[in-house]
Amino acid sequence: MPEMLLLRSAGSVLRTVFLSRLPPGGPGCVRKLSLNMQYQQEVRPSVTNSSPSDGQTLSKESLGHALPLSSLEKARGAQLDCSEEPLWTTRADGRVHLRVHPTCPQPPYTVHQMFHEALDKYRDLSALGCKRQGVWEHISYSQYYLLARRTAKGFLKLGLERAHSVAILGFNSPEWFFSAVGTVFAGGIVTGIYTTSSSEACQYIAHDSRANIIVVDTQKQLEKILKIWKNLPHLKAVVTYREAPARKMARVYTMDEVMGLGDELPEETLDAVISAQQPNQCCVLIYTSGTTGSPKGVMLSQDNITWTARHCSQAGSIQAAEVQQEVVVSYLPLSHIAAQIYDLWTGIQWGAHICFAEPDALQGSLVNTLREVEPTSHLGVPRVWEKIMERIQEVGAGSGFIRRKMLLWAMSVTLEQNVTCPSRWPGRRAPTQYSPFSCEHVVLPADRSPSPTSDLKSFKARLADFLVLAKVRRALGFARCRKNFCGAAPLTTETQQFFLGLDIPLYGGYGLSETSGPPFVSSLSNYRPGSSGKAVPGCLVKLVNKDAEGVGEICLWGRNIFMGYLNMEDKTTEAIDAEGWLHTGDTGRLDEDGFLFITGRLKEIIITAGGENVPPVPIEDAVKMELPIVSNAMLIGDQRKFLSMLLTLKCTLDPDTCHPTDHLTEQAVEFCRRVGSSTTTVSEIVGRRDEAVYRAIQEGIQRVNRKAAAQPYHIQKWAILQKDFSVAGGELGPTLKLRRFTVLDKYKDVIDSFYQEQKK
Repeated sequence: MPEMLLLRSAGSVLRTVFLSRLPPGGPGCVRKLSLNMQYQQEVRPSVTNSSPSDGQTLSKESLGHALPLSSLEKARGAQLDCSEEPLWTTRADGRVHLRVHPTCPQPPYTVHQMFHEALDKYRDLSALGCKRQGVWEHISYSQYYLLARRTAKGFLKLGLERAHSVAILGFNSPEWFFSAVGTVFAGGIVTGIYTTSSSEACQYIAHDSRANIIVVDTQKQLEKILKIWKNLPHLKAVVTYREAPARKMARVYTMDEVMGLGDELPEETLDAVISAQQPNQCCVLIYTSGTTGSPKGVMLSQDNITWTARHCSQAGSIQAAEVQQEVVVSYLPLSHIAAQIYDLWTGIQWGAHICFAEPDALQGSLVNTLREVEPTSHLGVPRVWEKIMERIQEVGAGSGFIRRKMLLWAMSVTLEQNVTCPSRWPGRRAPTQYSPFSCEHVVLPADRSPSPTSDLKSFKARLADFLVLAKVRRALGFARCRKNFCGAAPLTTETQQFFLGLDIPLYGGYGLSETSGPPFVSSLSNYRPGSSGKAVPGCLVKLVNKDAEGVGEICLWGRNIFMGYLNMEDKTTEAIDAEGWLHTGDTGRLDEDGFLFITGRLKEIIITAGGENVPPVPIEDAVKMELPIVSNAMLIGDQRKFLSMLLTLKCTLDPDTCHPTDHLTEQAVEFCRRVGSSTTTVSEIVGRRDEAVYRAIQEGIQRVNRKAAAQPYHIQKWAILQKDFSVAGGELGPTLKLRRFTVLDKYKDVIDSFYQEQKK
């Protein structure tokens, strides 16, 4: 749950970051040791960095035996004839027609073929790293491949059938990757389940995907599956990897035992399964969050995965290991398409070094992992970046006068340099500058022509970076990171500009589970603030039903478009039209240079009783920008006479449960002090209707209303809720998206009171 990112350990570092540089760390302090994949209970496969677990030698001969080059890899580059196949299917064993466009005619290939190419180039490079008992341990691509094959044979031995799934319910780890790749090698379908899912949610997904095997990482997750096993007719075995079961149980295996079973199966058996695979067959299921009904199983083909891993990452300037090996920290849920395509499949495609964070990463330990590993590329959802921003703001506000002024000066200089630099993004419009610790806005000059002061500005920015910002980035673990991506939900302008002030541009993208990742990507050479970048070559886009401002529904076509929703023909035909275009349900506009700007979602558009169409996100973002005390804002007004809003305040998280507490954050307390209130808790503000805070919020709402295009866009009533939104509370989904229908139902009485009072 990314809302849990407290960055507690970063606080003490940032307080001294302006006085001295941090001790040398980063990759130099990460030792390359053997990855001894045992469990805490001493049950784990023995894998070293020099040889596979059973004492085999990683020679070209042994790998060559495992790689049937003549039968498999000659197919690489051969054109797949799927002209007679339909554009979509709802069957797990179905095949589809591939949408090949002349701008990107790469021949289709399978996941195994992609791994084989990577193995050819990167066999001795570090592939996966994890921390065992305080020491970083790594395995090479050769070891990774052989462990995936052993896992695949183990799954076949347990009875995995073609087009049935292996569901994985656990935190990111090498075993998650072995299980996923092994599943595909064995002809199964990888199905991730969020670790926060209830037993009922696990049952729905496992039953819908016909899971033969479920892989879990802890006793807690095992208990969920044991509770529902009797309702899962296809389930044959459960595999554990981080915590071995407390007692021996029938059909429950450790990962070590599964690999041992795999060793009993001849290599030729697995080779036959691999050689029968086609790129237009399903290999991954991504289940949507189910905010508007039952979760939908998004079927992704092998070609969806391999094509996206190659071309979308290229558009994001991900480097091949021959140029520079990318280092990535894996911590976001792999059951979501963003993390899975970025960490797992793109990692194999380009030979990246994937380092796994601790299971409590989003409860505070992530920053420690980032500082130790020093990634070169990093993906975060908006809430992660917002929490980092809020923590820096809190530390800055609590610092001494000189340090605070130094940070303000450095960020202002750098922000101005970034937004006025013509090489950053062509054709930009006049951006807005703001103080990192206030909401004052100043419009910077739009003239991009060189001036006599440009060299001075450049010198000031370099000086600011040397004295202050480089130390901040090092404290956060971003000293070497040149590619910082944000996905899964919209990013506010405030957050984007804050990080520009730290010289950390956040590259946005746009995609869905149904597009296998991002068909629109930003990068250093393809960047415009507020946009989601440009379309990846080979991905086509059109806007339908455009309004006067050029805003329409985004429709997409290409090799990345999903196969269909599993067992849901009606939902599939709603999403994919007769020509193969995916109707996303999202609205946006394209500027003259082809940059995409997302404006909202059709299902989220509020249509008032007066017939006005109101996109809620821009108004919600404006309120949060005006009022730093506000954590979440949700606009109400569908089929109502006027707009109202639910607000939550920024509060701390319980260190044990990670649920929102009653105590305000330092930033929120500072806001209260500034407006004349001494309160420190949400209950004091709401229970006593703190006059100073309520007045300040009302004034902020009025400022937002004054900027609105028309009267129907004004917020007329609002309420502060007792608790902040959270995943645990149900108001946020696993990727921190607002679950609007859940909020509408949960706070129905509060919402109704806005409009009942008017009747009276």
